[in-house]
Amino acid sequence: MRIIAGTWRGRPLANVGKGDPGAHLRPTTDRVRESLFNMLAGGRFGDPFEDAHVLDLFAGTGALGLEAMSRGAASAVFVDDGRKAVSLIKANIKTLECAACRVITRDATRLPKSDGASATLMFLDPPYGKDLGQKALKAAVDGGWLADGALVVWEENAPQAAPDGFIRLDTRRYGDTHVTVLRFGDTGES
Repeated sequence: MRIIAGTWRGRPLANVGKGDPGAHLRPTTDRVRESLFNMLAGGRFGDPFEDAHVLDLFAGTGALGLEAMSRGAASAVFVDDGRKAVSLIKANIKTLECAACRVITRDATRLPKSDGASATLMFLDPPYGKDLGQKALKAAVDGGWLADGALVVWEENAPQAAPDGFIRLDTRRYGDTHVTVLRFGDTGES
């Protein structure tokens, strides 16, 4: 695994091999991550990275949030409750010397109240097929983690419907991964 583009382009990330199913680690492949970030950077969603405050739920290795940081995000909060995942995230943050990154060791469906800048970009990559994405999204809203107009990038094994308070902007399929892009709040977009 590596950073695809931006200031840290080509920098390696901690290797987890094929992942750790016991710890629900299923890293987004470089190919899928590159396609996903190219789609996000294509202009349809403005510039979602520049000065963004990123919230990465079920962060795993932290690759999604760190890729956003490499592309111009101002800060990132990584949330995961797995010991292996948290150690990988911390190792990757240390490798990249990312001072504007914070790790919260916690179940992403039970977020505390936000005590920082509201996220303008959120990555949501729960274990597939366990209905955890909806719960984590609700926890993020209830905890004040999302700014009005925040872009949510949700990876699952099937396309996801937009819950109340969100507008579905796009759905893409990359192999067995379905990415649903949502906008939070009453933005007037459809």
